[in-house]
Amino acid sequence: MTIQATDGFLVVDKEPGMTSHDVVAIARRALGTRKVGHAGTLDPMATGVLVLGFGNGTRLLQYITDGDKTYSATIVLGQSTVSDDKEGAVIATASKEQVDVISNDQIATALGAMKGTIFQRPSSVSAIKVDGERAHARVRAGEEFELPARTVTISQLDILGIRKSESSIEVDVEVTCSAGTFIRAIARDCGDSLGIGGHLSALRRTRVARFDLNGGVTINQLKEGEFVTLSVTDVAELTFPIRQVSEEEAMDLSFGRILAPCFNDDVTAAIGHGELLALLKNSEGHARPIAVFAAKN
Repeated sequence: MTIQATDGFLVVDKEPGMTSHDVVAIARRALGTRKVGHAGTLDPMATGVLVLGFGNGTRLLQYITDGDKTYSATIVLGQSTVSDDKEGAVIATASKEQVDVISNDQIATALGAMKGTIFQRPSSVSAIKVDGERAHARVRAGEEFELPARTVTISQLDILGIRKSESSIEVDVEVTCSAGTFIRAIARDCGDSLGIGGHLSALRRTRVARFDLNGGVTINQLKEGEFVTLSVTDVAELTFPIRQVSEEEAMDLSFGRILAPCFNDDVTAAIGHGELLALLKNSEGHARPIAVFAAKN
């Protein structure tokens, strides 16, 4: 079994049929710590990149989830479900005649209209909280409601293939989008705009910010302890602008003191002697530590 660090990150290639929490539970056993979190929930149906942080890595998770994400997915047109994916009960089915008249150009136009910054209504069966309770729990309890639309950005929505059958149309797509975008909602909205309904039948996340499937470990490898972790410093250097700090600045950071302003207004990683010391953010003419990880003594 590989000896692992106490702080860092791990990229898991999630299998279908598992919740993100299931993966976290396995990782806790494999890493020997309960301090494990994940960046960006994947539905049980979905597969692909799930970024785990452990130890001090959990404190970075909120900062690395803001990057865009890439997915490959299959949309089924001709049938709507309560969850906007194949896991939910069917609530409407289009006739063969309705499906037959839909052209490839119409599908391309419907999906093309979603590119850019748009208002998207999240799927009701989701982990979003409504009055302190998960939306999916309220739906399963029989409540009917719609979540309010929110702004998302879809920078890429490419059609990879279209397959037609007697009762439905399958559309393979690749999507790059901002955090908070629902691929299920893309399938639903595409079907609605064409008047035949739609849902998602397959979803694979291939990238989260700087993390992709290269080096991702399988669930079996995680269980067997056959994996390599990324250090907190390595991830910080991949994710943020870097500021090399002096011995004196490192000491100031250890006490939570402010520094001279950074060269930009983004969250910046303060690195000293090859170690992540803190995350900095400019405020009122100074660089203020928003998270301190280590200090040079």
